[in-house]
Amino acid sequence: MKYIIIANGTIKQHNNLKKIINTSDIIICANGGSIHLKIMNIIPDIVIGDCDSISYESMTYFKKHKVKFIKYPRDKNYSDTELAILWAIKNKASDITIIGATGTRIDHTLANILLMKKIAEKKLSCKIIDNNNEIYCVIDEIKLKGEIGDLISIIPITEKVTGITTKGLKYPLINNEMIMGSSLGISNSFVENQAYIKIKKGILIITKSID
Repeated sequence: MKYIIIANGTIKQHNNLKKIINTSDIIICANGGSIHLKIMNIIPDIVIGDCDSISYESMTYFKKHKVKFIKYPRDKNYSDTELAILWAIKNKASDITIIGATGTRIDHTLANILLMKKIAEKKLSCKIIDNNNEIYCVIDEIKLKGEIGDLISIIPITEKVTGITTKGLKYPLINNEMIMGSSLGISNSFVENQAYIKIKKGILIITKSID
């Protein structure tokens, strides 16, 4: 099942992302993501978190529409987004997309990107989408569609990633190795309408960006 998690990060153009949200089977609101859902006039299936960022008006509106609330104490060891991810994994998600995961809080942005590792290690499809980027986590291989000239970056998040092979990119890699902290994979681009990236060992973050 396809799950979409709406977090409380920055969303600038709600209409563009609304179409993506409406393709999901289950919509999870991670606490303050309720602000964005209200703007888009979308009712989630579940609200997860400590509910400290949800207005009384939104909470009343959601309850009126029989939305399920899974409430946690404010003092907890997990972010609301991580709690939403864990719930989705537990409830048989096969594909998890997170919207509102990036923004002005760099700590939340970094944490949310790294949380994708938890999803990928369960062999589930996962991505983060904002108005300028699609972010993927890869532990084996991935095919991505794009336009010629689209920007793509390959970033290792384990100490070493080996056996990196790419096709359809301006600067190809053939059985290469990348070390975490290297900028080798930054600002590549599509030369075909599909890119293919395969690795033997390690974990990569792949970003497809609009500059």
